[in-house]
Amino acid sequence: MKNKTLGRILIFNVNWLGDVLFSTAVIRNIRRNYPESFIACVIPSRCYPILKDNPHLDEVIIFDEKERQKGTLAKFKFVQMLKSRKFDAVFLLHRSFTRALLCRLAGIPERIGYYTKKRGFLLTRSISPVALDTQHRIDYYLNIIEKAGLRVEDRYPEFFTDEKDARFVDDFLKKYLSGKKALLMAINPGGNWQPKRWPPENWAALGDKLIGELGAEVIITGSQTDTVIARKITGLMKHKPVIAGGVFNLKQLGALCKRADLFITADTGPLHIANAVGAKRIIALFGPTSPMVTGPYPPANAVILSKDVGCKIPCYVMGCKDNRCMKAITPEEVMERVKRVLR
Repeated sequence: MKNKTLGRILIFNVNWLGDVLFSTAVIRNIRRNYPESFIACVIPSRCYPILKDNPHLDEVIIFDEKERQKGTLAKFKFVQMLKSRKFDAVFLLHRSFTRALLCRLAGIPERIGYYTKKRGFLLTRSISPVALDTQHRIDYYLNIIEKAGLRVEDRYPEFFTDEKDARFVDDFLKKYLSGKKALLMAINPGGNWQPKRWPPENWAALGDKLIGELGAEVIITGSQTDTVIARKITGLMKHKPVIAGGVFNLKQLGALCKRADLFITADTGPLHIANAVGAKRIIALFGPTSPMVTGPYPPANAVILSKDVGCKIPCYVMGCKDNRCMKAITPEEVMERVKRVLR
C-alpha cells in the first residue's frame, strides 16, 4: 500500500482522551507517508480539543454514536456525508464493527484495520490483531499502519497550544496566586473511572506537605464535575490551595502544565496532555492500569509510582470495593519523590 497514491485519507479514531493523544503518532506518520494527501480524522466531540490545530490534519469530523449519531437516521446521514467526501482509504484505529460497516456503506475503497471475526469481511486489509495490553497503546495503533506497509519514523504523541492559551493561564495565575512563592504545583485528583483515583484524604495530606514544607502554590485542576472532589480535598487541608475545576479547557490545561514546576496526577487524559506538551516534571500515580500499556510515552520527564498488591495488572474491575492498589501509595512516598525530582 505504501506505493499507492491516496488523494483523500480518513482516520477513524478511538474514543478516549488519552488514546486519541496516543493516536497523534499515527496521524503524523500517515502525513509523512502521504504529504500531499487530504487527511481527515473522525473523533467524538469530547476529544475534539485533542486534535484541534493539529497541523497534520486537514479536517476533524465529529461522530458521537451515543448522541448526535445515536439513531439509525443520523447514522445514515453520516454515511451519506462520508460518501460525498469520496475518501480513497480509511484507517480504522477503533476495533468497532459499526465503524467498519459505516465506512463500507460509504463506499470507501480501502478499509484497513485490526481483524475481528465480526468485521473481517468489511475490511479490504485485515491486520492480524496484537493481544490487547501486551504493548503500549501508541505501538498498538502504529502497528496498524506499519503492517499496512507505511513507514513509521517515530513514536511520540503531540498536543498543540498557542499564545492565547498561555495568556489565559498567566492571567489566572496573576489573579489567584500571591506570586510570592517560588514553586507552582498542579495536582489532578480526577479520572475517568473511580478505581484509578487516589483517595481525597491522600491528596489533602500531600497538598498540605507541598504548601507547608515547600512553600509551593498548589492548584487543583479538573473538569467542572471534579470541583466536588476538589472541595472535599480542600476541606481536609490546613493550608488552602486554589481550586480550578472547570476553569481551564484542555488547551489551557496544556499551557498550565508547561508553566507548572510539577504536575501530579493519576493515569488519566491530563497526564498524557502534560507529557505531550513537555511539562517540566510529572509524577504519575498508577494503580489498576499498567504503565507499560498506558503510561506516559516517552517517559523522559515523568516519574511513575505504583505498588504491587498482588492483583493482576491491568485490572478492569470497575466495581472494586477496596481500591487497595491506589491506597497503597502513601502521601509520604509521593512527597519524598517530589523532593527528589525537584533536586
